Amino acid sequence: MSVVEGGAETAQALLHERFDHIFFTGGVATGRLVMAAAAKFLTPVTLELGGKNPCIVDEDVHLDIAARRIVFGKFFNAGQSCVAVDYLLVDRRVKQALLSRIFKYIVEFYGEDASRSPDFGRIVNEQHFDRLLELLHAGDIVIGGRSDRAGRYIAPTVIDGITGTEPIMEDEIFGPLLPIIVYDDLPEAIEFVNRRPKPLAFYFFSRNKARQEQVLAGTSSGGVCINDTVVHFTVTGLPFGGVGDSGMGKYHGKASFETFTHDRSIIRNNFLVDVFLRYPPYKDHLRWLRKLF
Repeated sequence: MSVVEGGAETAQALLHERFDHIFFTGGVATGRLVMAAAAKFLTPVTLELGGKNPCIVDEDVHLDIAARRIVFGKFFNAGQSCVAVDYLLVDRRVKQALLSRIFKYIVEFYGEDASRSPDFGRIVNEQHFDRLLELLHAGDIVIGGRSDRAGRYIAPTVIDGITGTEPIMEDEIFGPLLPIIVYDDLPEAIEFVNRRPKPLAFYFFSRNKARQEQVLAGTSSGGVCINDTVVHFTVTGLPFGGVGDSGMGKYHGKASFETFTHDRSIIRNNFLVDVFLRYPPYKDHLRWLRKLF
């Protein structure tokens, strides 16, 4: 095995070479470039491209546990995870109660000032720090919002008053910003999700089994957690991957082995029997075939 380090120029140089398989993790725009380069050699690809992972919160939930798991699934590594919760769709009847609990668990996890917490990450570079700051202009910041460019720190932030048309709802956030959108009935929330590209992960919180099945039947995504976030990524026995804009192909466990394996069909014959019916001329073969079948 060889490891080659480098940036975009190194990756472009590698893509000029012929490979048996290309596995790429990254954004949609770069994924298209990788797939186009692979097409030159008809090289198969596995693309894991992330996306805007929705989290729908039904009114029939255990609010404390839901809030705790959402805060974990959003702010782990400061939101810089391909399976992070990207935005919340919350039933209007439980929105305020959920927000108060989200605030409670942000403080419980990271303290009153998350910049002092050893468990809260920093933005990977200044380019993404600046990109995230631009997204703060949408909606109403109800939790967090503080930032420090020198330390590339952005506080765990919750943004209310989002309608779905703002810049923060266009691309994957990949940072500690959590937009909140309210809905009045579940079909409205499902329709909101389905108007957008298929996500890598989908999260739904509800005790109601019928609504769980309604969401599963009515949406498409790479993976799903019911009443949890992120943890499906950690189960090695579950194939992991995207669909549509969130990628193609699967990996983890057995799925990884199958991804990088070519099943080659092989027949071994002998010289003991040679069925003449397969050879021309075929003029009289039909009579024999009718006797056999």
